[in-house]
Amino acid sequence: MSESSLPSDPTTPDGSAGPPTRKPTRGWLWFVLIAALGLAGYYFYDRQQAQTLAAKKEAASKKGFGKGTGGPTPVVAVPARKGSINVYLDGLGTVTPLRTVTVRSRVEGQLMRVHFEEGERVTQGQLLAEIDPRPFQVMLQQAEGQFARDQALLANARLDVERYRTLLAQDSIAKQQVDAQEALVRQYEGIVQSDQGQVDNARLQLTYARITAPITGRVGLRQVDPGNIVRGSDANGIVVITQLAPIGLLFTVPQDSLPALMKRVRADERLPVEAWDREQKTRLAQGSLVAVDNLVDVATGTIKLKARFRNEHDELFPNQFVNVRLKLETLEDQTVIAQSAVQRGGRGLFVYVVKDDMTVSARPVALGPADGSRVAVVKGIEPGEQVVVDGIDRLREGTRVSLAKRPEFKPSVDGSSGRKKGKGKGKGKPAADAAPSESAPAGSAPRAAEPAGTPSAARGSAASTEASPPAAAVERGKSERSRPADAPAAERSAEKSSAETFSEDASTKKRRRKPPAQGQDGAGASAPQ
Repeated sequence: MSESSLPSDPTTPDGSAGPPTRKPTRGWLWFVLIAALGLAGYYFYDRQQAQTLAAKKEAASKKGFGKGTGGPTPVVAVPARKGSINVYLDGLGTVTPLRTVTVRSRVEGQLMRVHFEEGERVTQGQLLAEIDPRPFQVMLQQAEGQFARDQALLANARLDVERYRTLLAQDSIAKQQVDAQEALVRQYEGIVQSDQGQVDNARLQLTYARITAPITGRVGLRQVDPGNIVRGSDANGIVVITQLAPIGLLFTVPQDSLPALMKRVRADERLPVEAWDREQKTRLAQGSLVAVDNLVDVATGTIKLKARFRNEHDELFPNQFVNVRLKLETLEDQTVIAQSAVQRGGRGLFVYVVKDDMTVSARPVALGPADGSRVAVVKGIEPGEQVVVDGIDRLREGTRVSLAKRPEFKPSVDGSSGRKKGKGKGKGKPAADAAPSESAPAGSAPRAAEPAGTPSAARGSAASTEASPPAAAVERGKSERSRPADAPAAERSAEKSSAETFSEDASTKKRRRKPPAQGQDGAGASAPQ
């Protein structure tokens, strides 16, 4: 009877037991699981931190600037002061010459010469140009000849009258002949007077051939060149002369300012007028008001005023547009603040006032007249109170603040930017003095000596070896300079050979120092395989 087959015993052919069967390990599954848990924990932690930061920012925004964890807000505050402030009327004006003359020829003729330079100053009566005078000289000669002939006829008629009167006294001729001769004398007298006028007119025309300056001023650009025929009917003339000193200024002010203005004018006060540039930063000239127009412009609701300036140094130029400030009066004992402190809100004008507890309060104010960067406060501010002028955009009611000063740029005497010059690498102290500060901080204990076989010791030896040849060369140069010129040649050759030997030893050591091979540590020992 056969026995059932049993599982073979895992034995070797020789009957000995074999090695036990190992199940496959699953360590990598645990690694993946741990990594996934770590990533999930990091994700939730990062999300929690972001939510916390967002909550803090929202809380800070609700509390307002300067009340959160950021501390007080720095601002610049200036105290309100008592002082005087000027009341001005502002307007736009045009510089207008008091006299402008277009120089034209009064006779017709050829322009021969021009005696002025374009843009120069001329005085009244100065010769400007000359026209060909020959035609007018001929006319003068003709008039003088006719005048001489008529004078001779008059003289003869007067002699005849004397003869006729003598004969009439002797009853030799009729009285009618005497009367006729007297009438002829009067006729010749009229002709002589007419001839005298013709002579004077010819001389006047000859004078017009020389064109002179009618006023003192500055000439413009020449309109006609020499050689052209000029006439009195020419529209452009020869040149234009404008009077620059003194000079006028026409400007306008609103009609609402007329009552206060006319009150000053009726009091015969010389109201000062200032001319400023376009940006109202530079005052060009200062003059006085001379006239007020008699009509209000219905289109603009303004009235024209005229001022006069001395303009001795050509501060103003004809047809120049300027900003005009007419000073009406000066108000005394006014509370004055800077205009930059005034803000406009839903409830009107207000300013931020710094209280004693270093918080700000929005204070409504009523303003008066303004003078440049200053403005008078009628109600709301008392003298001495601190008013914020810079940093206003970050303030709210009750914000804590800290007072700061505006930075001022002060250039240095030598013209540099005023900053201190730092010492760069290689500047300042010598290398020998700077070495201790680079190796260890001041006051620290010296580092212990390292074994000769350590990498740092090897690097220090190499560095000292590389630094030695320059020092040796310096010493060699010093010795050569200190040695007399008559030193033996053998001594000099011996020193040279010793220096060459030292240089060869240093280069040999440098070639021997090689970087450690791959797979070796810094000490040169082989890493375990």
